[in-house]
Amino acid sequence: MISISRLLCDTASPGDSLRYGDKSSSPKGIISRRDARPVVVWNCVRRCNLKCIHCYANADDDISSPEMSTNAGEAFIKDLADFGVPVILFSGGEPLLREDLFHLAALARNSGIRIALSTNGTLIDGEIAKKLSHSGFAEVGISLDGIGPNNDRFRGQKGAFEKALAGIRHCISCGLRVSLRLTLTRFNYEEVPAIFCLVEDEGIDRICFYHLVYSGRGDNLRSQDLNHSQTRNVVDIICRNTLDLHSRGKPKEVLMVGNHADGVYLYQNLKKSDPERARNVLDLLRINGGNNSGIKIGAVDNLGNVHPDQFWWHCTLGNVRQRKFGEIWLDTSEPLLRGLKDRKPLLKGRCARCQYLDLCNGNLRVRAEAVSGDVWAEDPACYLTDEEISISP
Repeated sequence: MISISRLLCDTASPGDSLRYGDKSSSPKGIISRRDARPVVVWNCVRRCNLKCIHCYANADDDISSPEMSTNAGEAFIKDLADFGVPVILFSGGEPLLREDLFHLAALARNSGIRIALSTNGTLIDGEIAKKLSHSGFAEVGISLDGIGPNNDRFRGQKGAFEKALAGIRHCISCGLRVSLRLTLTRFNYEEVPAIFCLVEDEGIDRICFYHLVYSGRGDNLRSQDLNHSQTRNVVDIICRNTLDLHSRGKPKEVLMVGNHADGVYLYQNLKKSDPERARNVLDLLRINGGNNSGIKIGAVDNLGNVHPDQFWWHCTLGNVRQRKFGEIWLDTSEPLLRGLKDRKPLLKGRCARCQYLDLCNGNLRVRAEAVSGDVWAEDPACYLTDEEISISP
């Protein structure tokens, strides 16, 4: 996860202590990469009222889809608190379909864990927004993948855009911090300027642009992923809009997710236009350390299976109903987890020879595996040229 707003504008945000070990935004001071506990994405339910074409969880409206019981969820949350997990992101499916969501969220918050929500937003009315606020959610992430009908096509439901927009407005009216989330594809990347306008007009605090991951139903969209030229273009557009908002006194937190080549690309551009700022950016990227799957982010699905991140549903490290999450997370006898925690010697191709490996950490391994069948192969979504990363063809 790359904070474009932090790198370009030096604006501090609540999550910076996790990304950059920022003392100013963490009461506990700097958290080292080695010692940090992971942010946990809990896909607490697989059911969903929508059927998005890029859903990594293959979620749908199957009401028979099993999930951890309330008692198991309580034990899991207490386990995470004991292990020192800083954040739980309640996700799905659609987490608002869990009847005990607010109970579990309150337990997590009262256990000292920061809580956030990832939702499609269509179920949030005024009453739900009040409950989210009273439960202490630090952030509500609402997914939109285009404007109007384009979003509805992604979501598989006519009117989904207007419902999600209403959900955003209800949350903001209750004082909740809202994060808009968008997955970039050829269907919607030209709407990025309109998305920035929406963020400004609606008073949304944060926006996350996700690169497409070939996982779940997202694997069916490979042919609609951006090519390298389009990716460069859209990153440039995102940077320009971020700077524009900042210059007009309307700063927003802007994040890029799923491709750490973004940080290197931004750094190289700054070296030409603002060398002093570039040096600061390089320091921040080194602290961040690149992709953190299996290191500072992990995931647990609706059945309690632990994964290196939310896109690795096909690889299970253990189950929290059988072993404590902390035991599973620290057990490096598991080959994949051991490799992800110290992956540099295992990487192949361009990734192994890249001079910026310390900034990227080999990027997204699950995407490399999806394309090549090899977890340690180079990530095909890296859009930097051989010359830019200083390797011979």
